Amino acid sequence: MKTTQYAFEIVQELTQSLQLISENEAEKLMESITESNKIFVAGAGRSGFIGKSFVMRMMHMGIDAYAVGETVTANLKEDDLLIIGSGSGETKTLVSIAEKAKKLRGTVAVVTTAPESTIGKLADIVVQLPGATKDRTESNYKTIQPMGSLFEQTMMLFYDALILQFMNKKGLDSQTMYGKHANLE
Repeated sequence: MKTTQYAFEIVQELTQSLQLISENEAEKLMESITESNKIFVAGAGRSGFIGKSFVMRMMHMGIDAYAVGETVTANLKEDDLLIIGSGSGETKTLVSIAEKAKKLRGTVAVVTTAPESTIGKLADIVVQLPGATKDRTESNYKTIQPMGSLFEQTMMLFYDALILQFMNKKGLDSQTMYGKHANLE
């Protein structure tokens, strides 16, 4: 198969995945983002990179948002939201972060393939995304892609869709957001 054929297959998988996301779950997360004082996003590996890109876009919109683990991350308080992106919902470091956020009386949301996972059970808000986890256990979801790629790509598109929804609600456009773009580059 040629590179472009693989790319078209990936797009087809993503189209199917996105159709399976619960609009109800997505709306709960959007409401929590809108109502929270600060937003924290955590993830490991590629999920963490995607989470950081989500934080960056929220910052561009004027939302007080942070990537967990960075030296400039603020402290989580009671009316703050922690969003964890984890395919398995079992990553030990992310479980610990979720537990800590609950102790601090923050709201915990998880974007995952596994709503019944440890983090899923700790979370106040669960958004289930279809896709296989990196080790392919407990998933019958079919994908040509390696490891957790389909989940990670679906999460990126889901986060970008949340950004567009927030922009629409707040009357923001790219030009307005560009005013908050880094300018020391």
